[in-house]
Amino acid sequence: MKIPFVDLKRQYQSHRSEIDLAISNVITDTAFVGGNSNKYIQAFEKEFSSFLSLKHTITCANGTDSLEIILEAYNIGKGDEVIVPAVSWIATSESVGRTGAKPVFVDVDKDTLLIDVSKVESVITKSTKAIIPVHLYGNAVNMEKIMQLAAKYNLVVIEDCAQAHGAKYNGKLIGTFGHASSFSFYPGKNLGAYGDAGAITTNSDNIASKCRMIANHGQLKKHAHLIEGRNSRMDGLHAAILSVKLPHLNKWNELRNLNAKKYDRAIINAAIELPVVNSNAYHVFHLYVIKSANRDKLKMALEAEGVECAIHYPTALPFMEAYQHFQYRESDFPVAAVVTKNILSIPMFPEITDEQILKVASVINNFKA
Repeated sequence: MKIPFVDLKRQYQSHRSEIDLAISNVITDTAFVGGNSNKYIQAFEKEFSSFLSLKHTITCANGTDSLEIILEAYNIGKGDEVIVPAVSWIATSESVGRTGAKPVFVDVDKDTLLIDVSKVESVITKSTKAIIPVHLYGNAVNMEKIMQLAAKYNLVVIEDCAQAHGAKYNGKLIGTFGHASSFSFYPGKNLGAYGDAGAITTNSDNIASKCRMIANHGQLKKHAHLIEGRNSRMDGLHAAILSVKLPHLNKWNELRNLNAKKYDRAIINAAIELPVVNSNAYHVFHLYVIKSANRDKLKMALEAEGVECAIHYPTALPFMEAYQHFQYRESDFPVAAVVTKNILSIPMFPEITDEQILKVASVINNFKA
């Protein structure tokens, strides 16, 4: 039995008629390119704002762009510092560096793998302008502590919600704590388009207006370019597909939680560490990440049995070649240095079957280093 890491085809087949109709409507209306007049873009922005109970959603080309656009809207650049976690996809730190600012890394918690909130204050300097907490794997950061620090030092908080659509902290949706938030709708996300797509959310009228201009060549009206911007628009097809998918998101997240609990019960190998849900968090399990001291051998054993798996991520950000000029050592981020050698993502998606879960668990339980 081959078990895919994610099965997007199965999700499509479950909602094929709705999705096909949405695509057909966009083609009929020739509403392909995003912009202020695209009714499919407008509809999804309104729906996503309603989902989060926020005033503004500004769609854009991808999640990375959404981070860069927010940073630019807050005038963050050369000479500034932005705090980011040591474990994340490079887009988090890359977006900071591309503005000219310096990403300042903070080690992660050994259990949740989220930014270690207790270590954030120690790296704040006069140059610090923002914090980007990442809700990694769908697990929610303690946003109450982050916002307290931000208020104390007058910092901007930009939530990176790329992997956590619908996650909550203390019953409140992530993406609604910070001053602005970044979302990715990459196809494999909990809420995914059929290509690259992203969004910015905020309650600030001023930041929303700036982000909308930056994402659309510096204009709010056609040919009225108030600033130099970029071309970062969501396509109409993606917006229409996301509008079909959004009403199903909560149910899909519930299924991910049920599947995570099934894994929790089925995996009984004492040498394997299971995911830890952050206190007061509602984890949406974009990824189900286990730890093994013999990760690479376990990965090979799973793949030999037809189980697809992945590593998120094999190298902590400070140790990437892109940041070698900072000359970081493993002792600077000891937790990140260790966990990136141990973590392994196993198949997780709403439609995964009990048979597939038990097969994955069986291979893990029979694994001997």
